[in-house]
Parts: sequence; C-alpha cells; structure tokens
Amino acid sequence: MGDNNPIMGEKDYILLKDFKVETEVDEEKGFILCFWVYIFDSKAFPATILKQVYAETNNSSPLLVLNEKTLMLLPLICPHNEAPGPGNTDLPSEVPKVTAEIEHPQKKWIHVGIRYEVSSGFVRLHVNGEIAGELLLSSLFNKDSIPNGSRKKTLIGISGDSNLQGFIHDAKVLPSTLSIKDQYVKDPPLRLSIDESSISDIEEDNGFWNIVGGKASCRRIFSLDVVLLNAFGQPVNKELEVVASLLYAHNQLPVEKTNDEEPPLLASCDGIEFASSDRPSKLSKGRASFKLKISKLSSKCDNRLFCIKFGISKLEGYHFLEDFSPSIRCISRNRTPRTSTIIWKKISAIHPVNGSQSLGLDDISCDPKHNTVHEAKLSPTSKRVRLGEAKISKIDQHHEECNSIASKHNWVENGFGSRFEARPENFEEVNTSLSDSESTGARDPALKSVSSGGHSISDVTIFRYCLGGLTDRSILLKEIATTVSDEEISGFADQVSVYSGCSHHRHQIKMAKRLIDEGTIAWNSISQNNRQVQWESAVFEIEEQFMKIACCTTRSLSQQDFELLRKIAGCQDYMSQENFEKMWCWLYPVAFTLSSDRVKAMWNATSPKWIEGFITKEEAELSLQGPRGLQEPGTFILRFPTSRSWPHPDAGSLVVTYVGSDYALHHRLLALDNVYSSGAREMNVKVKPLQDMLFEEPELSRLGR
Repeated sequence: MGDNNPIMGEKDYILLKDFKVETEVDEEKGFILCFWVYIFDSKAFPATILKQVYAETNNSSPLLVLNEKTLMLLPLICPHNEAPGPGNTDLPSEVPKVTAEIEHPQKKWIHVGIRYEVSSGFVRLHVNGEIAGELLLSSLFNKDSIPNGSRKKTLIGISGDSNLQGFIHDAKVLPSTLSIKDQYVKDPPLRLSIDESSISDIEEDNGFWNIVGGKASCRRIFSLDVVLLNAFGQPVNKELEVVASLLYAHNQLPVEKTNDEEPPLLASCDGIEFASSDRPSKLSKGRASFKLKISKLSSKCDNRLFCIKFGISKLEGYHFLEDFSPSIRCISRNRTPRTSTIIWKKISAIHPVNGSQSLGLDDISCDPKHNTVHEAKLSPTSKRVRLGEAKISKIDQHHEECNSIASKHNWVENGFGSRFEARPENFEEVNTSLSDSESTGARDPALKSVSSGGHSISDVTIFRYCLGGLTDRSILLKEIATTVSDEEISGFADQVSVYSGCSHHRHQIKMAKRLIDEGTIAWNSISQNNRQVQWESAVFEIEEQFMKIACCTTRSLSQQDFELLRKIAGCQDYMSQENFEKMWCWLYPVAFTLSSDRVKAMWNATSPKWIEGFITKEEAELSLQGPRGLQEPGTFILRFPTSRSWPHPDAGSLVVTYVGSDYALHHRLLALDNVYSSGAREMNVKVKPLQDMLFEEPELSRLGR
C-alpha cells in the first residue's frame, strides 16, 4: 500500500494490525514507547490498540485500550491473576490502569507516549505531548515480583479480525531519559481536510448540503479548497494531486453516470467541463482548489443523498489522506429548498476553519472540521489579498436590503417592513432562481436599471467575481478597489448582486475600499516598516482601530477576544502582514456591524450580556451545557462566527446558537439588513428592538449564560 511512494513509504505509516515493536525491560533503566495512532473504524468497545506479549511464556494481555472516549494504559508488568486474557478486553474495575479522556478519538491523529520507569517505580501516559496520568508501580507490586535482569517483551498490534482498525506512524522505543514532548513535535503525520472557510455557493440545511445540479443548462458551479496539513493544522507543501469523486452517502459506493453517459461529478476549468476523475487538482503550498458541478439529481436516484470524497491520487487506502463532504441533496434549479419553521434567512456560503461548520478557525471552522481554531478550521487561505496603497474613500454606512426568499413571518410597523430573518449557518449563496418564465420577468427590469447606469468594469470581470471562490473574489476586489471610483464600485456591487442572484455580495463589495485603505493605515502604524511585530505591542492599535470603526467607547476587547483574534491571524508571539490581513478581514466586518446603533446597544449591554465576546462555535456550545447535559430548549447566545471573513457575503453577521426543541444544538445566522437599514432612520420609523424580535421567535425563549 504505497510502499514505493516517496512520502508514503512502508515505514512511515503502518496498519495497526501489522504493527510490531520489541524492547527489553531493564530493571534499572526503563524505556519510552511513543507513536502516532489514527483510528478509522471501530465496531465495538472496549478495543485493544496494543497488547503486550511475554516472550518467555508467549502469554499476552492488553497494554493500551480504547473504550469510546477513554484511553486506558495498563502496567507493563501485570500479575497473572489480574491481567485479562489475550482475547478479553473487558477490564475489571480492580485492574490498575492510567486513564485519559479524549474527545472524538476516531478519524484524527493522536500522539501516545508511554514512559516506563522501573527504578522510579511508575508508568506514565502522555497524550499529545502532555502528561495524562501516571501509576505508581510500588503500590501494585513488591520488589520481589519484579524479575532481576533483562526480560524481553514484544508489543504488537491486535489481530486483523479485531474490532479496531487504524494506522501507526513514527513508532519509537527510546531511553527513558529523553523527552516525549520533543518526539511529539518532531515528525507529525499528514492528513487531508476540506477547508470549510473556502466553501462557496453551497447551501446548508440542518447539516446537509443543498447543491443545484442536473442538466448542463441548470447546474451551478460550487467551489471549495482541500488542504494537506500536518497533525498540528499547519500546511504541508507536497507535489501531489487531489481527486474528487461522487459517492452515495449511505454506503460510499460510486454514483453511476447519467442516462446521457455524463460523469456524475464534473470539474470546471476555464468554462469547460471535465470528468472530475480526469481533472485532479494539484496541491500548491498545501492547498488544492476545486470548482465542481453535479450532473445527477437526488430525485433521479430514489432520493438518495450523495457525498464527495477527496483523496490523494495513487494513494488509495490511506484513510487520513481522505476527507468526505457532508451528505448532499442535489436539487433542480427551480426547486425551492425546505424552509425552516422559524424565520431563518437563507445564507450565502461560508465556510470554517475544522465547520465544521466551523469557526474553524470554527468555524469557522473557520474549526480544523478540523478549522485550526476548529471553526476556523480559522486560517482560511494563505492566498489572502494584500492590502493596497492607502487611499481613503467613502462608503455607504448602511446595510443593503436582502432580496432573499420571503419568509412567512414579517413584522411591519408604520408602513416600514422591518423584517427580521435568520439563515442556517454554513451556506453560501441561496438559490433564489425561479422557473425560466418567472426568472425572465423578474430580472429583466433589474438588468435594465443596472445596465443603464453605466460603469467601466467589464462584464468579464463581473462574471469572474460571480463564478469565483472567496480567494478569487478577494484578489479581484483588491485590484478593483485601488483603481476605480466609489461610484464604479457601487455599480459593480449592483451588477454582481443581480447576476449572482444574491444581494449580500453588495455590502462586502462596497466595504472593500475602506477595508483595504484603513487596513493599510493600521498595519503601517503597527509595523513601522518592520516585517514582523510583537503581538503584545500590536493589540493596543488593533483595539483602537476596532473601537473607532465600531463607534464604540464603552466596551473594549477582552483578553479572550485578543486570543481568538490571534488564532484567526494564525500567529504566536510575532505577527506578519499576512497574519494581520487574515485577522483584519474578519475583524473589520464585525466592527462595521457593531457601528449600527441597534446592534451596538446590544454589544454594550452587560446585564444581561446580549452578545458574547469573540468566541468559537465550540465555546458557544459548551456554554449551553448544564451539569446534566444541555440547558432547557430555547436557551441561546449570540456570537460572531469565526468562519466568515471578508469578502464572504456574510462576514460580520451575527449567529444565534441555541438549544432546539429536539434537545440538539443549532446555529443560525441572523440577517439584520432590514432591521437597521438607513431607510428606517431616514423615515424615522420606530422598529422593534432586536431583543424583542429575538424573543418572538418560537425557538428562542431565554438568554444563556
């Protein structure tokens, strides 16, 4: 399995069932055993990862056992009357062991270190470089029970017919004088992951992806990036190719071709469609970009769901070099996706992170699903646009009205529609397409009105923006914002909104000039022409810029806020311009949202605290946990998603994280466009406070924390 591959040799990654290592237990010296383990399948728990075999008697007993979320280490020398038999992984409570809790132990790399000290009389378990627990051998055995001299032990993986399947990487037996933490950071393994922050033109509905597919005239492009990372979430530069394939979600078997013999998954390149299997994407600096279309509809396949598998070409079988999308419902162009029972407004795509839905960076992740901050899955892309020359310009200081599908709930006061809607998290552009006849009638007037305005930005540029991913859009906006006038930017924003069918782009495009100009000024002030600056010295300027943009004088940023900003930036003690720009593209839209009087009032409120500081999706979910599980249904908190950065259509939006009536956690983006638009201020219309509008939602009843 990949024995001759330059990065995937036989010695680099070994199947758990084939793992074998030998060491001699010395009465005086002790030893260290450390390795990376990746579990990709487990049929039953508890399951033995490693067992110890006594060379003299050939008897064996478990050494390292996984029981759902608990990793258990048993002493290497165990009395025969206490050691479980070779086929028995049921561990009696009286058997001494070291335990460590591990969240979601499957399908991720975990570093395990076992330090065995005979002279000091302890065995210690390390997980991911940190001490997880230890066991004093003196409390288990008297000195006479430990044999004199050397005794050879063989530690092997469990047999191939076991309940556990996985890989071992970089297994070593070392002297006990060495540091396990040094081994942890020395040679981290690889993994392939969907970068949730790069996802564009995909609508998420309760954990499923809705994608418009079918015939060539109807299907739409969606885009995303796949990243090759090490176990620490850092990109790895390897000359490899990633291939995408469409599978059935329930059994992961390939989806058949259409009746017209079209491949089910197509890769779009310069407007030409290819079978995705014939068009792998090359990794560049650890990132491969995909623009895809689906030719099969779920309705033509017995309403079965699909998923997309991404894997490294010619490296089949290495499960850590594969990643799968969520389940996909491929719908026709004129089908309206199911709407939520509450008035959540459909969102334009996001990303993570890690997304998981998530933030991530979780993100947002923005983590990563595996978002570096898990929702953020958080340092979206290394191809971030460079901030341009400082050039101050003006921008409309209001949020544009959202032309989304009308909700069944509306509030109208004094003739002004102050509709408050929310949108499922992790969407990109909503499918607002009507049938062909309806679409023509609805859009012709808009096209005429926009076209009549006239501007110097070409149609080619407009369509490049509409069809491009987030990275393409940021580069394009940087080029445009530094060369054209505010009026031309506004015209470009209107054109993109019309042709993409999503008005949320308008706000991000109009923001571009100020975001770039003020970001350049801020970086020049922080860096003083240095290539890197200390993070601690930069936080004061960052906070000052944030409060100025947000027009906020009462609530400053907390240490927790700064820690999240640092994670989004992807830096440690020192920050480069690239780090700053990642952080700025997230922070500026957030500050701009807070500049609205109505949102600012909620931000400044402390009793109760309506808007949490800058927190990840995981932290929000944890805050809704009570001593006996989730808090009561209807409990919610507000936060800013870490997985949405400019020029994402929903950068700066608010998310409500709440406990649903199904006793599950949900995340929804709030569309506040109409609530605090300039139209309301100009008409002097009294609109309900956001707090009241939130409590009118049937799914929301009490503020958390």
